[in-house]
Amino acid sequence: MTTSPNLTFHNGATIPQLGYGVWQVDDATAEDVVGRAFKAGYRHIDTAAAYQNEAGVGRAIAASGLDRSELYITTKLWNADQGYESTLKAFDTSMEKLGLEKLDLYLIHWLQPKQGKYLDTWKALIELQKQGRVTSIGVSNFTVEALQEIIDATGVVPVINQVETHPFFNQTELNAFHQAKGILHESWSPLGSGKGLLEDPTLVEIAGRHDATPAQVVLAWHLALGNVVIPKSVTESRIVENWGALDVTLDAADIEAINALDKGADGRIGADPATADFA
Repeated sequence: MTTSPNLTFHNGATIPQLGYGVWQVDDATAEDVVGRAFKAGYRHIDTAAAYQNEAGVGRAIAASGLDRSELYITTKLWNADQGYESTLKAFDTSMEKLGLEKLDLYLIHWLQPKQGKYLDTWKALIELQKQGRVTSIGVSNFTVEALQEIIDATGVVPVINQVETHPFFNQTELNAFHQAKGILHESWSPLGSGKGLLEDPTLVEIAGRHDATPAQVVLAWHLALGNVVIPKSVTESRIVENWGALDVTLDAADIEAINALDKGADGRIGADPATADFA
């Protein structure tokens, strides 16, 4: 069976580069689709408290028959739980639902600048890591300015920043900062969330030459750039198709052509982390 390459964090821990995301998967469905992802070859599962499916993911882990050492599990702290003490409590709740003793990666889900609690929240993640309850800590939807602030205040650099990234919005400036600081770049909505990306003529043409699908080409582009990528689907054929991106090798001209699809801020689909304020 094909296996995902691993990328190495600045703390020496590793993460499978291609994972399976469960955003918008209800809890009742999660056990089944995560089980199907395990069958296809995925070992990295990305969930979040806000997805309300941690328990379903936990059931899939328990039913998988796979050794814990083979699996890589990420979850995220929701905005309402930001703050030092509330983060520690929320972590306990997530771990109980997942049925795990130790987590591989814990992320702050959104910056929430108006809330103003992200620094205290980051300090709580540092404490959880010191206690040995989580191997690696990072963030999601953080700006350059906020990343620099938490680094300056604590001396602890997040291992990863999970942000919207796809060919229409490739986050060039943010990625340059990540590389300068040794932060891995993780892509959510890597296939553009059904906003026409996979019908783009450039991607269709490249896919035809590689005997691949446009989705596989886009995922292969993320992998070639060194991004961690977590496509989501509840359809078994697409779960398998996405895994097949590991067998697609793009050349430099392909990557350059896909890079050229970038629309800058106009290509953003989700909320802007600099202003987003979710309850």
